[in-house]
Amino acid sequence: MLSKELVKEALRRALATGADYAEVFAEHTLHKMITLVSARTDTISDAVISGVGIRIFKGTRCVSGSASSLAPEAVLECASKVAEALSESAVISDIVLKERLFGDRHPVKVVPSSVPNADKIDYMREVCLAAKDYHEEITQVTGRFLEVDHKILIATSEGLFAQDRQIRSRISASAIASKDGENQTGGVGPGARKGMELLEDYDPKELGRKASRQAVTMLHAGYIKAGTMPVAIENGFGGVIFHEACGHSLEATSVALGCSQFAGKLGTVIANAKVTAIDDGTIPNAWGSINIDDEGTPSQKNVLIENGVLKTYMIDKLNGRRMGMRSTGSARRQSYEYAPTSRMTNTYIAAGEDKNEDIIASIEYGLYAKEMGGGSVNPATGQFNFAVNEGYVIRNGKICEPVRGASLIGKGSEVIMNIDMVGQDVDRGQGMCGSASGSIPTDVGQPLIRVASITVGGR
Repeated sequence: MLSKELVKEALRRALATGADYAEVFAEHTLHKMITLVSARTDTISDAVISGVGIRIFKGTRCVSGSASSLAPEAVLECASKVAEALSESAVISDIVLKERLFGDRHPVKVVPSSVPNADKIDYMREVCLAAKDYHEEITQVTGRFLEVDHKILIATSEGLFAQDRQIRSRISASAIASKDGENQTGGVGPGARKGMELLEDYDPKELGRKASRQAVTMLHAGYIKAGTMPVAIENGFGGVIFHEACGHSLEATSVALGCSQFAGKLGTVIANAKVTAIDDGTIPNAWGSINIDDEGTPSQKNVLIENGVLKTYMIDKLNGRRMGMRSTGSARRQSYEYAPTSRMTNTYIAAGEDKNEDIIASIEYGLYAKEMGGGSVNPATGQFNFAVNEGYVIRNGKICEPVRGASLIGKGSEVIMNIDMVGQDVDRGQGMCGSASGSIPTDVGQPLIRVASITVGGR
């Protein structure tokens, strides 16, 4: 994307007014979304994202800027503008850029852009038709195929010069079931750091039927009575509870400024002894995986909590300076327009020793959260509120009738203390996570778990 000579001159200009560190991040991304409504092609949107972000440090002071062009004059002007924020004189030693190859743990068999749109549309049409034919109460189905080809270049005044290419694909479908003027929705959304071979992993008819089954089930569901009770949260996307209620509070973005419920608690017990939580960006072909982060640090497996004890945080370079700690390969950004900061990759609760049947059997009366939805959290306090997209009453140790409108309400530091049973069947779900550095792809995951006591919103 950019020559070493151009990058080297941009770094020199960025350092010219006293910065002690400079970084160039260049990007060229192809983004395509194909949308079908009622099995008919609705839109095909193509976008090209291309530009450069330049950042400098002076101690723990940070200045960043961007330009929506990779032309040499735009890159150099951006570097000069960023440098204007400082006003000291500087003697710049020679910058020696050494190219580093970090390899690729995420091989792609078929690049999506090399395949005709018609092939992708045919697959998504199968998904939509299966969803529509599932039940007469299904009134609308929307299907989407997403492909992203994300190329980045990172160079720093420390001598790093590295490039990476990230290809991701995702299939999503949503179904609406209607009766007597009432609507309920269901959906699926698997994705991976793969190309067209992702489609081989999923039967399109099964995906469509799964989305519609959830919608129809919830259309005929009653309501659970609000109260405090034990809850069993299913694997896969159930891990969104940990991601939101605890994961964001373990990012240096909030920890370094003391705005986290877990700040200053390294080495202390913050969770039930059955809880081990990991953020691992090295999982082959996982949706949230990276070879290097957006500062050029290799991705790694970070054990955040081990048997209830807080072991580390997720750390980027700037917040690492503030905390006196090294980067954990956790710096991420949506695009060149955002400054990177510490973010999650693939975050999950590790497998335990409890059997699924024992977890359900242990609950006399409570809620089985089969599919979790979205929610909100305050990282400083850990207070959260999450919707349950598909839930069932547990009565006398058995999963009984479906219920809708349930929500889980609590505090992150309390809920992980109350996880007293952890199953063996870890699965992950895909999502997009929004924070200070924009929206990025992340996996969440866990086995089936039991929260001994949590507030359930309902009727």
